[in-house]
Amino acid sequence: MFGFIVLVIGSYLVGSIPFGYLLGRLKGVDLRQHGSGNIGTTNAFRILGKQLGTTVLFLDAAKGFFPAMIGAQHSPAWGVAAGLAAVVGHNWSVFLGFRGGRGAATGMGVALALITKVIIIALVIWLLVVSITGYISLGSILASLSVPVIALIFNVPFVYYIFVLPAVIMIVVKHLPNIRRLLNGTENRMRIW
Repeated sequence: MFGFIVLVIGSYLVGSIPFGYLLGRLKGVDLRQHGSGNIGTTNAFRILGKQLGTTVLFLDAAKGFFPAMIGAQHSPAWGVAAGLAAVVGHNWSVFLGFRGGRGAATGMGVALALITKVIIIALVIWLLVVSITGYISLGSILASLSVPVIALIFNVPFVYYIFVLPAVIMIVVKHLPNIRRLLNGTENRMRIW
């Protein structure tokens, strides 16, 4: 039990590392004061450029992937708990006054560790939506919503839904401002290539 508690707390703290904020500060920019005010990948791409935006994407994904992978070495349930803790840490970082990103990249990292086939298909959906529309937020929302459906098609074990369903809800709720902007036509488009 002690090991499980250490894993969850450690995963939350790893997830809380605000890589977008830290890389922005290295360039003298506080991402919270620019663009959407978010510390995640999309705002990093928009404000810091493609190179640092890509770095933020990989680091945010890694802080979900490694805790989930480490937890999964013990059991799928531990992997799920570690993954959820990492996403919660990213979204409500202890280092930023319990504010943070939207959880898409970190959630993707967790899913890559736990349900690889499912997330690869969801990533294809994300790429198609972003390529066609230019809306990264729409790609993130639709790809996230596709994950439970794809997981059902692949008949993944029930334990992974304990991660998938809360993670999708967190990602969609965190994207509510984007959804409002998409509906009223004010969401920013961004080409990533």
